[in-house]
Amino acid sequence: MTEPAAPAGPAPTIFEAIVRKACVTATYNRTEVLLAPHAIWTRHGDMFVDAVTVRLNGQPPREVKLGTFKLIGLNDIARTEEPFEVSELFNPLDDKYGGEVVFAVER
Repeated sequence: MTEPAAPAGPAPTIFEAIVRKACVTATYNRTEVLLAPHAIWTRHGDMFVDAVTVRLNGQPPREVKLGTFKLIGLNDIARTEEPFEVSELFNPLDDKYGGEVVFAVER
């Protein structure tokens, strides 16, 4: 008996990365990014990912911040084996989520 295939696609990849606290690679606005995804949430039917940017085009960002990325804008998403620590910048109770957090990292 064969194992069923794991769900594929951007959302399942982000879910798995959040569970495993593993970074993902993606292309966003023609920039290669390494992201530490902390939450996936919805607003007006669109899905968003809040993530800490670990690297931009192979370089660390000028400042560490939690950014919001529209899921449909993240291309070529792949989970890596690079772990991340939960950022103090992430607040799952932030008003911007409006109770629409689909899945978030646990501390």
